[in-house]
Amino acid sequence: MSNSNIQIFDTTLRDGEQVPGCKLNTEQKVVIAEQLDKLGVDIIEAGFPVSSPGDFKSVEAISKIVNKATVCGLTRSVENDIKVAAEALKYAKKPRIHTGIGTSDSHIVHKFKSTREDILERTYKAVAYAKSFVEDVEFYAEDAGRTDNEYLARVCEMAIKAGATVLNIPDTTGYCLPSEYGAKMKYLMENVKGIEKAILSCHCHNDLGLATANSIEGVINGARQIECTINGIGERAGNTALEEVVMVLKQHPYLNLDTNIDTTMLYGMSQLVSDSMGIYTQPNKAIVGANAFAHSSGIHQDGVIKNRETYEIIDPKDVGVTESAIVLTARSGRAALAYRAKKVGYELTKLQLDEVYANFLSFADKKKEINDEDIHQIVETCKVYDEIIA
Repeated sequence: MSNSNIQIFDTTLRDGEQVPGCKLNTEQKVVIAEQLDKLGVDIIEAGFPVSSPGDFKSVEAISKIVNKATVCGLTRSVENDIKVAAEALKYAKKPRIHTGIGTSDSHIVHKFKSTREDILERTYKAVAYAKSFVEDVEFYAEDAGRTDNEYLARVCEMAIKAGATVLNIPDTTGYCLPSEYGAKMKYLMENVKGIEKAILSCHCHNDLGLATANSIEGVINGARQIECTINGIGERAGNTALEEVVMVLKQHPYLNLDTNIDTTMLYGMSQLVSDSMGIYTQPNKAIVGANAFAHSSGIHQDGVIKNRETYEIIDPKDVGVTESAIVLTARSGRAALAYRAKKVGYELTKLQLDEVYANFLSFADKKKEINDEDIHQIVETCKVYDEIIA
């Protein structure tokens, strides 16, 4: 793997499916997994095999059909979890077991009623046991965001010693500031013995709206994998949005960090996941929202019509959107009306546009949005209609 290449680990089918009411059946998961493979994700976390017979069946089915990506199964640091995951992944061309345990004092004391030393021992045993089934083992230090760095480094060293190939550093509660999360990755890169034998991975939650920013800071400071979901779906406020981190790296080439993602598939992928899960994307969602390339303010519309780059930093075609949308509302100006009128067949002179625009404003004050049918009505009821069609 090139040092500038960022691996994209998609957990839509595992962490993303933890959204209440978003349960997918095996057939739906297989369809999504096939598209994720075509999209170019490097790892597909297909599920948590021990959690239910259905999840086991889904991981097994996905393992059979994925051609390029690594297929990953989640486990706790429990022998039976790991054994079941290995069984579910037996058909995968490139299998990975993702095992781990909580490492923050909060988890150690309250969740496990254990000690730091015991957690280190359990880390080693879980990774070593997973390694007996597959070569590629990822270890997650749950709640790493609230784990002190010195102890976290010891945990990472223990996982590497046992054979871990990837070290997942989750901001499980979405608490870290980007500067803190970036500093944590930098500390681990500089202080974990044997870090060259594994890659660091970002797994950030969005409780404070910082998941994308934290993941970007993570890779700037040495991580080489980002764990994310389509549309940012996931537990509570969601996970890092795949489409966001991919486009941040694409739009900032000076970072010298790239991915294997075919970005022209992003919008279609978003629609597929949204439709399958029955959870619809907010219109103002970055990159894939319905309004991401829509303009309704007159000032913005005038700029975009003259040159798209005045208000758009991304070419819509780069993410699979056909073109920008000029949405006519009461906030729209003459340039936008002339643009849309031309689209439906009316070439207006400046004087004609002035007359039509006055009529347009009276329509627009009564409707939230003016559509193509309305434009015809606006022109037809205008004083200069006969002149326009002459």
